[in-house]
Amino acid sequence: MRTTRLRPKPHSLSLLLPLLALAIPAYAQSDPGPRGGAANAGGPLAGLSAVEVSAFNDAKAVFAEIDSVSGGIAGEDGSGLGPTFNANSCASCHAQPAVGGTSPHPTLGQVRRSNPQIAFATLDRLAGRNQTVPSFILANGPVREARFVKNADGTPDGGVHGLYTIAGRVDAPASCTTGQPNFPAALAANNVIFRIPTPTFGLGLVDNTSEEQLTSRFASTATQRANFGIGGHFNRNGNDGSITRFGWKAQNKSLLIFAGEAYNVEQGVTNELFQNERGGDENCEANPTPEDHSHFLNGTSTTGTLAQLSSDAVNFANFMRLLAPPATTINTASELNGQSLFNSVGCNLCHTTTMVSEESVLTGQTNVTYHPFSDFAVHHMGTGLADGVSQGNAGGDEFRSAPLWGAGQRIFFLHDGRAGPGNGGLMKAIQEHSSTGSEANTVISRFNNLLTPSQKQDILNFLRAL
Repeated sequence: MRTTRLRPKPHSLSLLLPLLALAIPAYAQSDPGPRGGAANAGGPLAGLSAVEVSAFNDAKAVFAEIDSVSGGIAGEDGSGLGPTFNANSCASCHAQPAVGGTSPHPTLGQVRRSNPQIAFATLDRLAGRNQTVPSFILANGPVREARFVKNADGTPDGGVHGLYTIAGRVDAPASCTTGQPNFPAALAANNVIFRIPTPTFGLGLVDNTSEEQLTSRFASTATQRANFGIGGHFNRNGNDGSITRFGWKAQNKSLLIFAGEAYNVEQGVTNELFQNERGGDENCEANPTPEDHSHFLNGTSTTGTLAQLSSDAVNFANFMRLLAPPATTINTASELNGQSLFNSVGCNLCHTTTMVSEESVLTGQTNVTYHPFSDFAVHHMGTGLADGVSQGNAGGDEFRSAPLWGAGQRIFFLHDGRAGPGNGGLMKAIQEHSSTGSEANTVISRFNNLLTPSQKQDILNFLRAL
């Protein structure tokens, strides 16, 4: 099969770079949008034993469980919700294109429903005790969490501020009166930044990739990256110095920490990793802590399945650990050419194509070659994407290279979901990589100035095949 090769133009790249400041791309190409058909994700890793697959299915059910305050509402059997929260189930936010994914959209993709966060303003509320849907939570927009950049005294904040509280819910303590954060004032002061859910597909392979693999792959492109003005470094744990790799800024060390923190932050459920209630109002603390914990008994029995005896947080981690990566569908001439151009332009210098897992205790998961399209390092993304929040040694404009596997069925892009339906989608996400101080400026200049419209479309088509 003959494919079009990238032919550098005779003028130098140094002459092309200033064009970034002079021209705004016209988006002559279009994002094909999330591809249809069945979700190419959501199942267990290939090669697992029957016992491991059963454990995956049990853990998936826990991941989808809906929490109420004390577990007394029909259909909401989990307990520990609040005092503040963004959602009442992991699966309500990690939904597209299947459980474990990212934010849904009411009319696109496999999950077709309104933004679930809107319903929480009125769900299970006493008469006259509804709360207000924040202005940045839209029916056709992404699921979001809100972080304040600074505290009232000007010191760094960076933490998540729950969209809602349990005050006024039918199952909340009557003494709980904690109100929602003053989002209008924070928005007016430009003190709010947003994050959308990261997909969890294939993360068990990432969790089981050695530091030697990560650092050697990173080192192998050092000369090329330097020629393109790309630096980058790994975020690291402050205690043992090991590489952290999960979250938008690669701030979490492991899937278990990732699960425990999210359970506490997003749903307000205390657990064995994060034991303390958030919010600081004892009147809103309805349950003994930790609300989520290991089960010494399965009812009255000392035996049970792994899921029955484990905490929710461990089940969440096991679900993610056993969750297969999304399947790709690269087969057309355009997609194959786009794959070649993706590498020629330099996108692969951060979105590393191939990694290999190390020895695993799981059946068939040792030395698995996988294709995340990420180096799992953090990079300066410039003033355009900077959110002013530091996590670990990732600064205010640094983000982990977002894994691109599964992009074919994703709806919203970038850390805050700013790129999506109606505003360019993938093309906008590409262009947003370029701004003052971004390590991606040279790559985006090459994309904008060295490629023909049809070649740009080939790259878009390739990304939608991932």
